[in-house]
Amino acid sequence: MTRFQGSMVAMATPMSVSGEVDYAALSTLVDFHLEQGSDALVPVGTTGESATLSIAEHHEVIRHVVDQVRGRVPVIAGTGANATTEAIELTRYAQEAGADACLLVTPYYNKPTQEGLYRHYRAIARAVAIPQILYNVPGRTACDMLPETVARLVELEPIIGIKEATGDLERIRRLRELCGDAFIIISGDDETSMETLMNGGRGVITVTGNVAPRLMHEMCQAALAGDDQTARACDQKLELLHRDLFVESNPIPVKWCLHRMGLIPEGIRLPLTPLSEAHHETLDAAMRAAGVLA
Repeated sequence: MTRFQGSMVAMATPMSVSGEVDYAALSTLVDFHLEQGSDALVPVGTTGESATLSIAEHHEVIRHVVDQVRGRVPVIAGTGANATTEAIELTRYAQEAGADACLLVTPYYNKPTQEGLYRHYRAIARAVAIPQILYNVPGRTACDMLPETVARLVELEPIIGIKEATGDLERIRRLRELCGDAFIIISGDDETSMETLMNGGRGVITVTGNVAPRLMHEMCQAALAGDDQTARACDQKLELLHRDLFVESNPIPVKWCLHRMGLIPEGIRLPLTPLSEAHHETLDAAMRAAGVLA
């Protein structure tokens, strides 16, 4: 049984109103997720505003989460970049800081070919021995890594799985067919995460799990155990969050919810802006449906 399974939370990075990383609130978030049963923590990914963190902040957030967790759950550090050398540097630091694995998004903006993607990940795998999880999210990166390319990368020992965020269940089945049962397939799409687990996935790197961690954990555990009835009942309570946490660009809505829950300050970095007031009641309703708000 893999350690990397279940509800793996793509953590938001708490910030002050002036935009500074709030490490005390980050500690609060880590403790909250440990108490609520989250199965792994994923700092400095998309939800963690990695695109606007400095290299020094990126390093410090990883180190802070690893030190706070103290081995109680796996820490999967986001270390992807659109420059291969930068991705290697970030991945090497995560290994030195004690992360259990790294999450490597496909290079964004520069739109590499499939061969370019293969060589990018091969270079990282050869440079750093830490377990590595590929991350395909074409809606963000304008770059779609095809299953056939993933199948080539399976041969490289540090690469253990993929976070597939297309929401395409046929893609999940194709990855399983090409890559074998030992390769870890993780959903990167909350709305289809339950179905992914029922089609051979091992978990979800989740935005929803920031706000409703206990229920996401319970849904994943039920799905992994083959208890479809319980999994569907949990997922039904979560469906509004799955949808409405994306009414504006992630992590705008999730940071608003976490502030509403009293867990983090209001801060978010430009070019992202605070959630529009028109969506406040929508998010409140979603949190109430999930049992987060009374």
